[in-house]
Amino acid sequence: MVLSRTSQYAVQALIFIATQPPGEPVLNRDIAERLNVPAAYLAKILQNLCKHGLLDSFRGRLGGFCLREGMHKTNLMQVLLLTEGPDFTKSCILGLKECSDATACPLHHKWIPVKKKIIDLLQNMTLEELARAVQSGKYRLSDLPAAAMAH
Repeated sequence: MVLSRTSQYAVQALIFIATQPPGEPVLNRDIAERLNVPAAYLAKILQNLCKHGLLDSFRGRLGGFCLREGMHKTNLMQVLLLTEGPDFTKSCILGLKECSDATACPLHHKWIPVKKKIIDLLQNMTLEELARAVQSGKYRLSDLPAAAMAH
């Protein structure tokens, strides 16, 4: 259950957008700059999140992306299932194509309880909670220093 770069960028961008005033669009280039990620790659990710109903996008001078109404309650598992695919939680920790109770890898039975805890954590952590944690100043959202993240 290692997250792809796409998932990492998606989660970071969603948290950043969730820290903004509701209904106030944020430009892709501003998000990319704040998170220090490639703008073109991020744009594709954000468009995909729009297609799946998490974000609204607006064109024009006052355009950008904002969370669709009610999506601040989205949990991380919902996001990761969109970005990683429906088999995200089924993958083998060692990367084997076939890993189940019947055809277990050497870590399978030790990994199952850890994986369940991770899944529980992801299902119980919302974008709203993560945004509040970042806004508290106690947690960072990117590798940029806090001063660079200030508006």
